[in-house]
Amino acid sequence: MMAPKVLVSDKLSDAAVQIFRDRGIDVTFEPDLGKDKDALLAAIPEFDGLAIRSATKVTSKLLDAATNLKIVARAGIGVDNVDIPAASKKGVIVMNTPFGNSITTAEHAIAMMFAVARQIPEADASTQTGKWEKSRFMGVELTAKTLGVIGAGNIGSIVCDRAHGLKMKVIAYDPFLTEERAHQINVQKVELDELLGRADFITLHVPLTDKTRNIISKEALKKAKRGVRIINCARGGLIDEAALAEAIKAGHVAGAALDVFEVEPAKASPLFGLPNVVCTPHLGASTSEAQENVAIQVAEQMSDYLLTGAVTNALNMPSVTAEEAAVMGPWVKLAGHLGAFVGQMTDEPIKAINILYNGSVAQMNTAALNASAVAGIMKAINPEVNMVSAPVVAKERGVNISTTTQEKTGVFDAYIKLTVVTEDRERSIAGTVFSDGKPRFIQIKGITIDAEIGQHMLYTTNNDMPGIIGTLGNTMGENGVNIANFTLGRSERGRNAIALLYLDDPIPAAVLAKLEASGMFQQVKPLEFEVA
Repeated sequence: MMAPKVLVSDKLSDAAVQIFRDRGIDVTFEPDLGKDKDALLAAIPEFDGLAIRSATKVTSKLLDAATNLKIVARAGIGVDNVDIPAASKKGVIVMNTPFGNSITTAEHAIAMMFAVARQIPEADASTQTGKWEKSRFMGVELTAKTLGVIGAGNIGSIVCDRAHGLKMKVIAYDPFLTEERAHQINVQKVELDELLGRADFITLHVPLTDKTRNIISKEALKKAKRGVRIINCARGGLIDEAALAEAIKAGHVAGAALDVFEVEPAKASPLFGLPNVVCTPHLGASTSEAQENVAIQVAEQMSDYLLTGAVTNALNMPSVTAEEAAVMGPWVKLAGHLGAFVGQMTDEPIKAINILYNGSVAQMNTAALNASAVAGIMKAINPEVNMVSAPVVAKERGVNISTTTQEKTGVFDAYIKLTVVTEDRERSIAGTVFSDGKPRFIQIKGITIDAEIGQHMLYTTNNDMPGIIGTLGNTMGENGVNIANFTLGRSERGRNAIALLYLDDPIPAAVLAKLEASGMFQQVKPLEFEVA
């Protein structure tokens, strides 16, 4: 049997390359090849695996040429340079190393906080030009100051820990942070407006999503405490850079330190050249330790997969064995859909996730099914979460995950029921896989339903009464929204009722507004599912 062949097309540590060789992998180390698109395109057909960092762009064109490619692995967390849908379509696994640079990024945020507190870069530049402007650079202490942490996940919680060592008061805004987890990491959980009004320093540690884009907006800056200093080592786009520049010029914000920008490489920014603004070129993960950690991790993950079939930190497939995949595939999809439904429906902190496996599914690899369900939930919080990292993320947030298995009850040979517990309510949904291999929702809020799952869906709740079907159908028809499937359910006559519409396209916001304005619905919620 020929040894698997791996191409390393970006800079990777010698230790990682040696791991490939020691494991019996035929490795080709060409650290500059990723910068030459044509050369990479010509070389890729012979390789089973591709190990990359950020320079190599794994496009659909490259994947089409990669006739033998089985796995792409990114040494690091970000996979913006990989066309994951195209890789999935080609059957190519995409892996990353999600936790190898957490400490490094957290330390960089702390370093940036020191730099902006004491104006170190400006003082350094001034001194090295022969000036001695001691009175010009009057800084502030960190001790006893209030640090507002936006996002208390993996990296954010490390920042909290380091800030406590600096004797800072730490408050945190994170919609998915439970009181129990806040107590564990010794922070006071607050709402965003309170954090803005109280914090002397604000540091961001959230992914970039539709909900977090420009979370530090012009309006947010007006609510911020005068003299605040803002640090962003998370993602560009979290801060309205123009609004921040104006706030600094006006003296409302005392300084800012940014490692990430809305457009990268950042050749220009309204923040460049402003006093007490510290900028670095996305160095959050740039330490020798972090680079070594993620490189070694990626070599081990790739070798495990190519030699044994084991899948770790995959972004586009479940962590199951080849033998299990044929049977479990549809059930893994179902578990993910159940999680995605609950995740998109839940805005408050989750305390517990309870998963019930009934019938034949209870005999399957429930750990993989759990991971798929939890990943579906957590992706509503962080789109970068995958099946392997999701349980870790849930644990970090203090979410208790429990599993129950039972013999067949009811009319279905097997089903999965997922229940999420928050401070105020429980939300449950159940589903099964029909003989055609297609997942279906069979129960929501205890109401029996038989719903096909599509990419674009609309969920409504209402009191059971005449006119609901007509209102939904007419509103969709009048606005050019085509309904692929329409399912209704109710608890009993005149009581709680639900509807699930499977739509051909995403429902426009204006149409949602019309449904809400009708006064006939208690809830109108658009949902998206990964059905490929």
